[in-house]
Amino acid sequence: MIKHHTPFFENKIIGHTIAVFIFVALAVALYYATTVKINYIWQWNSIPHYFVYNEKEEIRAPYSGEVVIKDNILTIMPYSGLEEDEEPFSVSLAGFEKRSVHGEDIFEEEVLASKTVLKKGPIINGLIVTVKVSIFGLFIAFSVGSIVALIRLSRYQFLKDIATVYVTVIRGTPLLVQMSLFYFIIASILKIDGFYAGALSLGIFYGAYIAEVLRGAIQSIDKGQQEAAKSLGMNAFQTIASIIVPQALRRALPTLINEVISLVKDSSLVSVIAITDLTRVGREIASQTFNAFEAWITIAGIYLIITFTLSVIGSRIEAKMKERGGF
Repeated sequence: MIKHHTPFFENKIIGHTIAVFIFVALAVALYYATTVKINYIWQWNSIPHYFVYNEKEEIRAPYSGEVVIKDNILTIMPYSGLEEDEEPFSVSLAGFEKRSVHGEDIFEEEVLASKTVLKKGPIINGLIVTVKVSIFGLFIAFSVGSIVALIRLSRYQFLKDIATVYVTVIRGTPLLVQMSLFYFIIASILKIDGFYAGALSLGIFYGAYIAEVLRGAIQSIDKGQQEAAKSLGMNAFQTIASIIVPQALRRALPTLINEVISLVKDSSLVSVIAITDLTRVGREIASQTFNAFEAWITIAGIYLIITFTLSVIGSRIEAKMKERGGF
C-alpha cells in the first residue's frame, strides 16, 4: 500500500504553528516600534474602568433632626416639627451600609447611609448605541432594498427610472457625505433625532446595495420556474412569494451577510453627527487619557468580535441550507 506524505507547508498543525508565530512576531514588532521608536508608554490598566466601574451612592439628610430606625427603615424627625399633612423623611436601608444609628442627632446634608454600585462604563453604553443603530439600520436597509429590488424588476418604466437613479446616486457617493447632508438638512427640517438620522442614513445607503443583490439573485432564477408556476394556476404574487424569493434569498445569503457586516462597521460613521457610539467613545477616551493605542485597539477588538460573530452565524446558516440542498 502506497503512503502519501503531506508536503511540509500543507500540514495543518505546522501551518497553524507558523501562523501563530507570525502573529506573535507582528505583535512584538508593534510593541517594540511603539515603546522604543516613539517612546510610547502602554497603560492598559486604565481601560477596564471604561467598561464597568464602582460608584458610591449616598443617602443624605434633607434637614437636621433625630434619626429613628425601625424595621430597616430610617426616618428623620426634624427639630422644628412637621407642618400639617407633612410626612417625615423616610428611606429604606436595604442594601445600604448604615452610617447613622437610632436616636442619633444629624445635620442637613450629613451622610446617613451609603453603598457601592456597579455601573456601566462609556464603552458598554457606546456598544449598546452601536448595536441599536445597526439593528435599526438593518431593518431600514432590508425594507428599502426589498422594495427597490422589486421596483427595478417591474414593468412600469417611471418606477424603474426612479429606482435606478436612487441606486446610482447612493452607490456613487460616500456614506459620510450622505450622512452629513441627511443630518444637517433633512433631519434639521423634519426635526429628526440624531440617533434616528444616523440609522436612517445607514439604512438608505445599504438599501441600495441590498436592492442590487436581491435583484441579481431574483434574475438568476430560471424563468422556466415562473412558467411552470403559471401553468399550475399560481398568480404572479404567489409565484414570487413561494418560488422565486425563497430561492433568491438562499443564493443571495453570503453576499447579504457581507453587507450586514459592512453596515455594522460603517455604523462607526454616526460618531460624526454627535452620536455617542463605540467610535466616539474611543475618541473621547483617547483624548482624555492620551492612551490612544489602548483605546483604539480595544474599540477595534469589540467591532471584530461583533463582525466575527455575524460571520460565524452566516456560515452556519449556509451550512444548514447546503445540507438541505438549498444552494
